Amino acid sequence: MSPDTISIAFLGPLGTYSHEAALYFAQKLGYPEAELVPCTSFDEVFDAVDRARTTYGVVAKENSLEGPVTSTLDNFAFRSNSVILAEKVFDIHHSFLTAPDADTAQIQTIASHPQGIAQCRRYLNERYPGRTTQMTSSTAESARVAAADPTVAAIANPLAAELYGCTVVDSSIEDNLGNQTAFALIGRMGSAPTLTSDAYKTTLALFMRTDRAGTLNMILSEFAFANINLSMVQSRPLKQQLGDYMFFIEFEKKDTDLAAQTALACLRLKLREVKVLGSYPIL
Repeated sequence: MSPDTISIAFLGPLGTYSHEAALYFAQKLGYPEAELVPCTSFDEVFDAVDRARTTYGVVAKENSLEGPVTSTLDNFAFRSNSVILAEKVFDIHHSFLTAPDADTAQIQTIASHPQGIAQCRRYLNERYPGRTTQMTSSTAESARVAAADPTVAAIANPLAAELYGCTVVDSSIEDNLGNQTAFALIGRMGSAPTLTSDAYKTTLALFMRTDRAGTLNMILSEFAFANINLSMVQSRPLKQQLGDYMFFIEFEKKDTDLAAQTALACLRLKLREVKVLGSYPIL
């Protein structure tokens, strides 16, 4: 790989929403021809970055309907040394795809990822009642299946339609038009690209010394005293024994902000570990 080239790992196959996010970050980084490397899981994306097989990775952080992506949080907390370099929130719009020149009256099966089917239930019930559903590993895979069979339709994005040669019959068919996913650009420590924004966010993983009453209240109090508004608080099990938890915290400031530094310094005195997962621009 030449010095003028970067690579970005993402959850594949080609045509997923993660692929769209990877294309966006490649453009923002100034490498529109970056090598995009599809992976089979978010674990594999993190491994590709940690082992320097790719320069960066793209992972989903949170969905407005489904909440935080737990596999991403667990990688940050327990498996990976990667940090968040930037975040971008994408609107998720599903399209109804068919094979070229397919007759929609002949559609017998609707294929998609389980979330794609669930998020378009109203449209399917109104337009295609009684059709069977076929669950696929991704929305992009459903487009590949539909492209080869005129009796199968897919729920996927326009990028998948373009890549696999499908026809877009209807657009924005999701039940909830506010469906959004926050994607993070991740990289190894010290690999921060020159991306800037007027808005910044800091993500923390907080580990307690012991499980005792009032710990969460103490954590929240430190941020309240520093007049820092938290945008996310999420608990996750430590995967050691039942009842042991750690916390993810997000706030919309840089970690170099004086108030943030004060809160972090106090927390480091009281907790076992305060892990900064990234202080990054929101694009």
